[in-house]
Amino acid sequence: MKINGKKYHSVWKLDDDSDTVVIIDQRFLPHQLIFEELDSSEKVAVAIEEMHLRGAPLIGIVAAFGVYYAFKEASSKEEFASKIERLKNTRPTAINLEWAIQQQIKLSEELSDQDKAAIQSALFENGFKILHEDIELCRKIGENGLSIIEEIAAKKPGETINILTHCNAGWLATGDYGTATSPIYHAHDKGIKVHVYVDETRPRNQGARLTAWELSQHGVPHTVIADNTGGHLMQHGLVDVCFVGADRVTRTGDAANKIGTYLKALAANDNDVPFYVCLPYTTFDFSIRDGVKEIPIEERGSEEVKLIQGKHNGEVKKVLLTPEDSPAVNYGFDVTPARLVTELVTERGRCQANEESIMKLYTDHA
Repeated sequence: MKINGKKYHSVWKLDDDSDTVVIIDQRFLPHQLIFEELDSSEKVAVAIEEMHLRGAPLIGIVAAFGVYYAFKEASSKEEFASKIERLKNTRPTAINLEWAIQQQIKLSEELSDQDKAAIQSALFENGFKILHEDIELCRKIGENGLSIIEEIAAKKPGETINILTHCNAGWLATGDYGTATSPIYHAHDKGIKVHVYVDETRPRNQGARLTAWELSQHGVPHTVIADNTGGHLMQHGLVDVCFVGADRVTRTGDAANKIGTYLKALAANDNDVPFYVCLPYTTFDFSIRDGVKEIPIEERGSEEVKLIQGKHNGEVKKVLLTPEDSPAVNYGFDVTPARLVTELVTERGRCQANEESIMKLYTDHA
């Protein structure tokens, strides 16, 4: 995707002779574009934990480089294992984190008969393979999701297709394209009239800050709305379809996504608005069936609820919203039961949100 007309991926190498990777520090968007250099496993862990970057696929990509740095830094198997545990514990809900770490560990074990320098080189190279695979996965999700928008457009020729999103499942959350935004970008680039209602997505406002910024950079018409506005819009026929991403999806189709997604799914179901969850295979957790009971839900600091960040008189500041002594709780995710999901949109195609359909699409994971 592009920033001010220049093409970017979400991760890149500092220069040809360096093993430092660079990310966009998303904490400062949309008001400041700041790049952060990562060159150690601890810097990767902090960047993931403190949400310098976020989005399940991107967390996995950057964690892969974290394993490379951990291997490079470790002087023993025990030290390497300790650094891996540090990475694993940064964000418990996003399954892509564990998936990418396991890919790197598996590779290091397969190359255990080689010297350390050779293994390091392979791990670093594999980090970029994971990045480029994710970009291709998201491109295919976009192509498969495009058919949904085309089907709606055929029923209302010449009219604008109104799409509602929650959180940021865009290119900032992946290598490129995004998951939930990929069909939108594909439709826009094809000349289909689309307009996106962007949930602000409290408490960190990833929709208002990140999705709106992305769509603006790409020229996609959009409107930022308060989180509780979606149901009203659906009641009045102002939303044609919902697209959301996911941080973990069970083999039965239950989907964990940013807190508030469940409520959007309930409103969509009540108003006969189709609700699609877009994800690559790396976001499936094929080992579990009951998302509500089995998916770990991250609890973050209360300051994210009590404080809000914005720009005032040219400066980016945080201000207190609540009474200073009021307690707050901050669940990062909720689970949308499969019964509320119209379909899953994956790189392999669309399927029903049930075990039979999912495992038919992913027979190699059965």
